[in-house]
Amino acid sequence: MVYLPPPQFASASRPSYAEAYARILAAHRRSPLTSAASVILLVAPDVDSLCAASMLADLLKGDDVMHRIIPVSGHADLEQKRDELATYNDLHTLILLNMGAILDLPSEEWFGNFSPQLTVHVIDSSRPQNLSSLFGAGENGERIVIWDDGGAEGMQEDKKAWEVLTYEPEPDSDEDSDLDDEDEEPEEEEDEYEEGTSSGKRRSLGEGRASPKRRKVDRSNRISRDDRARYAARLEKHYMSGTWHGQSASGTIYILATVLERVDNDLLWLAILGLTYQYNTSRISREEYEKYQSIYHDEVARLNPPLPASAANDYDFRSQNPDDRSVYAADELRFMMFRHWNLYDAMYHSSYVAAKLGIWKEKGRKRLTGLLAKMGFSVIETQQPYPHMAKDLKQNLRHKLDQIAPEYGLVELSYPSFTRCYGWLSQPISACDAVEAIAALLDVAGGVRMEVEVEGARNGGEWFGGGKVWDAGGREGRRDDERENIPPGGEDASGARGKNGVDGGEDGENEESGELQWWVKNFWTAFDALNNVAQMREALPLSMSLHRAIIRQGSSIIDKHDIKTLRGHRVVVLTQGPDLDLFVHPGVLSRLALWLVEAMRDRVQAGVLPNGRKRKSLPFVVACLNEKAGTYIVVGVTAALDFGEVRKNEFGLAFLDAKERCNARTRHGTFDTSVIEINKDDLKVFLETLCEGGDR
Repeated sequence: MVYLPPPQFASASRPSYAEAYARILAAHRRSPLTSAASVILLVAPDVDSLCAASMLADLLKGDDVMHRIIPVSGHADLEQKRDELATYNDLHTLILLNMGAILDLPSEEWFGNFSPQLTVHVIDSSRPQNLSSLFGAGENGERIVIWDDGGAEGMQEDKKAWEVLTYEPEPDSDEDSDLDDEDEEPEEEEDEYEEGTSSGKRRSLGEGRASPKRRKVDRSNRISRDDRARYAARLEKHYMSGTWHGQSASGTIYILATVLERVDNDLLWLAILGLTYQYNTSRISREEYEKYQSIYHDEVARLNPPLPASAANDYDFRSQNPDDRSVYAADELRFMMFRHWNLYDAMYHSSYVAAKLGIWKEKGRKRLTGLLAKMGFSVIETQQPYPHMAKDLKQNLRHKLDQIAPEYGLVELSYPSFTRCYGWLSQPISACDAVEAIAALLDVAGGVRMEVEVEGARNGGEWFGGGKVWDAGGREGRRDDERENIPPGGEDASGARGKNGVDGGEDGENEESGELQWWVKNFWTAFDALNNVAQMREALPLSMSLHRAIIRQGSSIIDKHDIKTLRGHRVVVLTQGPDLDLFVHPGVLSRLALWLVEAMRDRVQAGVLPNGRKRKSLPFVVACLNEKAGTYIVVGVTAALDFGEVRKNEFGLAFLDAKERCNARTRHGTFDTSVIEINKDDLKVFLETLCEGGDR
């Protein structure tokens, strides 16, 4: 068995995370002269992966294990890294964070031809998992170690189906028709025959030499065609039912740290950020989130002092002393970064509030103003930065919301979350705000020109206002001073600031290299900000600018009726606008798609499909034109009709099917199969073919 169950399912014969980590340490210590290339972490560019990489690096550092962290953007990039890793003679441990679960890693296409000393550990929250990696045996299979979250314990039927289809011969093969003749043939000829058929796979598992008598037993136990078809249907259901997510990678590493008795607030905080990221991006449902949140709630109570009474009744936390690094459990309002913004903008840019009030219309904005007025908040007070608001208003905020917000349909304005104190370094930061800051750095810290607002300098106009141009290094330059020195692409002196990170005059090869540079720089900027609260706070204005662009674009789409309905799918195609360069980033386009789903959820009636079936989801397809590359970035989102629920995303399979049927020129640039890049000329026929596939 090549998957590791969580500790609660482990036994003497079934090792778990701690035993796998001990083997990593043992392999490293057996060869003390090896370089950092002996242990390599390949990390996907998302918040959960960053948190898991930081946690695992901290554990390895504590055990004096040299290692390297290499960011990987997608499957094509992973193939390039695989070819490069094949030249590393010292490599004995390869750890894949949030990638590789769906790949047939034991095959020769991936790591089957690597040195026998190499062990590949896969810590991936995406589902479904490849059954060859999960259950495969033999020399290659044992080298692939899947860190499972317990889901494989309930997949025994899938395992049986996979084993039968992998190791049993076909019922209508030549072997089946010649069985009687083979019984009379010499043993030497029989052995040669078996090596040339699929039954040779069974011999590779250690069953030894077959004899004529043994073959008769095999024939009597051979499965029927109907059973084989039933097993094939089960495997097809496993792979074709869509994608979803299990336990976060950072949560898996936190369990490892718990078993090793090395947990602290830093590791706990990173695990909380990984979970919050999954919930904020609709990767897990409210029910799943609350299951893991209750576990972290107990951990917070175990590792931290009790919550002060003054902070228990409002959202205004304070550090208890200059060295306070405590983590507290607290309800979080669904207002976007309201502790660092003003109350009006925080509510206006909340997808939940926007959906309930319809803020893209004048009527909706008046409802928002009316809600605040009914709560006793004047316009001037709601435009003030939240830290500067009157203390009595902040203390009464929760009570007023509970009293008045339900009249406007806002009945789920809060959810259980966490907040961390940073002592003298900074004001406390909630898990949601930290995730938004890190995600913004990953998406738009470089590679696109972003303008951020200076606190306290609002409404000064273009010349007298406080607008700044965000710099990827965390430094902003005054818009007024640098506007003439920055070309439309946003190129700076380092050559990594343009829309695609390169000068427009470079050739294609340099352009590709430049693109690589900006996303790698974003990765390391976000990685450093995880453990640097100053950099994290500097990224909050960047996240605010990003949400302004999303609300601006989403409101324009709805207001101009740009949402087209094709056979039950809602399709949006962006071809122009001031933020077009921003939305060619898959992460930002996915955020826009999720915002549109939230906004339209309460405005879609169930049971309106042409075929008469009850609608179970709200499929959205959003495409954005990349003018420079001559392609479209397309994102598919399948969301449930009920708030807080999550449905499996079937667009990855639908994209592949549509591509094969219409021969569109496409490319998958990320690990998210529901994001695809399509040639500009093929978009129309691709969308028509996609929507012909039926309801998602």
